[in-house]
This record gives sequence, C-alpha cells and structure tokens, in this order.
Amino acid sequence: MAFPYEDFDLSGIRTYPLKSRASKARAEDFAAPYQKGSGIPGVLDSLPRILAARDFRAVVGALLEARASGAGIVWGLGAHVIKTGLSPVLIDLMERGFVSALATNGAGIIHDFEIALSGATSEDVEAALGTGEFGMADETGRLLNGAINEGVSRGMGIGQSVGRYLCEKHPRHERICLAAAACRLGIPLTVHVALGTDIIHMHPAASGTALGEGSLRDFRYFASNVARLEHGVYLNCGSAVILPEVFLKAVSLARNRGAALSGLTTVNLDFARLYRPQTNVVSRPTAGTGRGYSLVGHHELMIPLLAAALVEGSEKP
Repeated sequence: MAFPYEDFDLSGIRTYPLKSRASKARAEDFAAPYQKGSGIPGVLDSLPRILAARDFRAVVGALLEARASGAGIVWGLGAHVIKTGLSPVLIDLMERGFVSALATNGAGIIHDFEIALSGATSEDVEAALGTGEFGMADETGRLLNGAINEGVSRGMGIGQSVGRYLCEKHPRHERICLAAAACRLGIPLTVHVALGTDIIHMHPAASGTALGEGSLRDFRYFASNVARLEHGVYLNCGSAVILPEVFLKAVSLARNRGAALSGLTTVNLDFARLYRPQTNVVSRPTAGTGRGYSLVGHHELMIPLLAAALVEGSEKP
C-alpha cells in the first residue's frame, strides 16, 4: 500500500521551558581568554571544562594525587614518543617523582639506545630498504644485542640489562637516555618484544633465548608494577598493539592474585583513537572500578603540555 503525501500534524506538539532542561554545555564551563603573562597555569585555567579539556584536567589531577599519595604512576611508551624528542621531558618527570615504572616495546629501547650512543635515531627506511641496508647499523645490532645477552644471562630483564650497560659505559648522550636515567634513579624499565619485529633481530648477535627469556622476565616485573596501582595511574603513550595487550594481561594476573586495582586511572595518549588502546587500556581495566581517559593529540605537543601542568601543580621534591 502506498502512503499519501500528507503533512504531519504539529498542533499537539508538547514543549517545555528551556531552563528546565539538563544541558551538556553550560556558560560556567566555557573557556576564558588567555591572560598575558599568566604562563602555564593561565593556559590551564583558560581551557573549557568540556570534553577533552575536562578530561585533560582530570588526568592532571589524577597524576598529582597519585604522586602525593604514593599510589604509583606507570608509563607505557611507544617508540614514536622517544623519536619525537621527548626523553628530556620524561626524564625530568622521573626526577620529580611522577614515574614509578616505565615500559616500552623493542623499537622503543632501540631508539633510546641509539640516542644514547650517537644523539640521533630513526633512519630513512625507504632510502635504505632498496639496498638492503635498512636496520644494519653495526653498533645498534652488535652492542644492544650484546647488552641484552649479557644482562639476561645474569638474571636480568631486557630493560634492566640495557640500563645497566649504559650506566657502566657512560655514552656521550647518556643524559637524554631513558634507560640510563631509569638505572640511575632505580626506576624499573621493562621491554616487551615481539620476535622478528625489531631491527636488532636481523643481526647475528641476536639470541632468541635471551630475547624471549628477558622479555618474559620483564612481563612478570611489569605485572608486579601494575599490581601496585591501587588508586594509581597507567598511561599508554603511542603503543597501538604490544603494550595495550601486555597491560591487559598484567591486569588479569594482578586481579587473579587478589589485587582489586580499585580507583585505577588509565590514560591513552595518541594522535589517533585505536581499538586496542581504547578497549584494553581505557575501557576494560577500569570498568566499574576506576576511570579511563583518551586524550587525542600529537605526542610532541601533548606530553610537554601535560608535563608542564604537573610541574606547575607540584613542588619538586
């Protein structure tokens, strides 16, 4: 049956007073113009208390509270965070007490190691791939594999092995190296490897035994770190797959052993919102027990801004 052309009858439409409605955007939450000379606190005060700006304020508050109470702050770092030059900012946060533990993937420790040795990293893959030279820097493959092999044979994980090696060798750019800073400050660094994904796996010195044993050892260290995050904070910065998967398993292990992780705050900070970080970091681990936030933006902008807010919101110990 075909319907006719017929105007809808609006004569009985019900309305209500605008003031009686619950509205999501309110004038008291709007942004304020920045006041010249007010610095980072002025920038933060000028932000609206809406959506991402509201979440950013909440993340800053959670980090300040976790530091003040000793609840713990664990940072998961993808390689992109390191190769965009943010190590000095993160090391400063380590020194200020805003880092209880660090975790990264295989590419992250490679970039960190190359920065320590030469002050430079991140090769041009397209230019080197055609000639078969991609990933073939001698020192990276030989020395980094050597540090891992030696340290793991002495009962250490990959992160501790590399940090210990760099602290003993004192490379030229040690001061901007996360692994060296972690060793110096006694902060656990864990490295989580997928075999065959990293350039050092192509070198003759690579040992599957050492890489596997060291990475599994680091996973167990990481699980212990996560288990301590009752009312603490976990940040996943720039890892789309490896660290979100590792974090989810660590949460399950912690709760299996009786750590409720109540009051846990999780943060994913990346320039795109992706499935695994959103589900495995932001949503699932905090369901019913904590708070999860997703901050979308470029690391080279967002992490310095976050760090500045933390520095302004606290006093250096």
